[in-house]
Amino acid sequence: MTDRALDVLLIHPDSSAQAYQGLATTYSAIEPPTWALLLAQSCRAKGFGAAIMDCDAEKLSLEAAVQRARDLKPRLVLFVVYGQNPNSGTTSMIGATRLAEAIKQDAPGLPIGFVGSHTSALPREVLALPYVDIVLLNEGVYALHNLLRGNLKGDLAKVAGIGYKKRDAAGKAMLWLNPPQAVVPQELMDQDLPGYAWDLLPYRERPLDLYRAHFWHAGFDHAKRTPFAAIYTSLGCNFGCDFCMINIVNRQDNGEDVHAAHSRGMRFWSPGFIAAEMEKLANLGVQTLRISDEMFFLNRRYYEPLLQDVTARQLGLNMWTYSRVDTVRPAALELFKNAGVNWLALGIEAGSQTVRKEVSKGSFQEVNIREVCKTVRDAGIHVISNYIFGFPDDTLATMQQTLDLALELNTEMANMYPCQALPGSPIYRQAIRNGWKLPESYAGYAFLSYECEPLATKHVSAADVLRFRDNAFQTYFTNPAYLDLVETTFGVPQRRNVEDMTKIRLKRKLLGD
Repeated sequence: MTDRALDVLLIHPDSSAQAYQGLATTYSAIEPPTWALLLAQSCRAKGFGAAIMDCDAEKLSLEAAVQRARDLKPRLVLFVVYGQNPNSGTTSMIGATRLAEAIKQDAPGLPIGFVGSHTSALPREVLALPYVDIVLLNEGVYALHNLLRGNLKGDLAKVAGIGYKKRDAAGKAMLWLNPPQAVVPQELMDQDLPGYAWDLLPYRERPLDLYRAHFWHAGFDHAKRTPFAAIYTSLGCNFGCDFCMINIVNRQDNGEDVHAAHSRGMRFWSPGFIAAEMEKLANLGVQTLRISDEMFFLNRRYYEPLLQDVTARQLGLNMWTYSRVDTVRPAALELFKNAGVNWLALGIEAGSQTVRKEVSKGSFQEVNIREVCKTVRDAGIHVISNYIFGFPDDTLATMQQTLDLALELNTEMANMYPCQALPGSPIYRQAIRNGWKLPESYAGYAFLSYECEPLATKHVSAADVLRFRDNAFQTYFTNPAYLDLVETTFGVPQRRNVEDMTKIRLKRKLLGD
């Protein structure tokens, strides 16, 4: 670092207490701030000074975080409110808004910017917050570079891909969005998003030891959860499911009705580049690694050479990643396993084929879900099955059908979500058009929060959807057949760990708690 002023302080806020309730202390994962790492490294590659403040990992108090920002004296504070989970950008606004307001009170002249999925979904709403000066309108890579090349004051009008508060003749602030900026194209991924600034992350005794893997990723063994890291090998998704907002960070259109399905698509780093990044992590002592791609198991042109390279390097990683049930290629599973992919998350979503096809716009192919799960498990890979309760066409009967399927499949892990109209998703715009009830707070979009408020379906109230989801979770994880599976696969202590987890009951405002 040179003696010049720090160009940008990238802040990953802490919203865990509200987002996860009693699960935050022990059971929820603490993931490295992937996009803060990418943006920091990208800025450094262009000659700018960058620092990262991870309030979640360090569990910084509001006062300590404000003091840290004061001491670092950055030219720009940028809140990076992304997240690997689809709702994380919105729920991260809980801690981001609280801290941004405090920093603005402490240093009124310090420019504060926001970037991330929620900001991309609702840029005008975020810019309207009194402590926000600038918003970056998509992933923000080129907009951030151009901001830092300027004075962050009178030249904001020249920076494409941002919004800012423009003053009229009377000095009144107007919300102003500049023309859009491009996202990093495929051919420049290695060059303009050149890896991760791992060295900027905080740690206690060794790198990445403040981060912990998902409980199940470590075989339900708390001692194996750290150090932990997460990495993308690609960005975006080719599909446009109603409930998903992942692609909203690709938007290049300032229109009010734009949603994630309008900017679907994938971009890839070169396989050798990513394999080298994974080797860096292995050399730092990381064993548990999440591949965060939405559709890792999709394009053989990229995943085959990458996994072959990782296998050849003998990195000893325990990895997990995503696939749709209709994109699993049985012939590739041996390659996955040999490379260290020990868990595969399958987006099953709903037990009813009719409900599933409606929310995925018919893009799901007809597949035998039971057969796919068996094929994956026969390859020695554990299955995380993802289910969503409360799609618009769901009834109590179809939600029970989803739960019955989950109990029948009895996979090593199951995620169960209530359906919500996440900002940036097609269903959010549908909810706005139809006047459907939406959460009144950021915490209302957090699946596990006290304030969680899912969508009502055409047939079932929001409260009944949430009640069904919470009861389904307890039914699944206390099911003797599931606990026997955990004990047989991972051990008796691991079974006890799962049983301890189920003793933590979430409180829900919607259910009268």
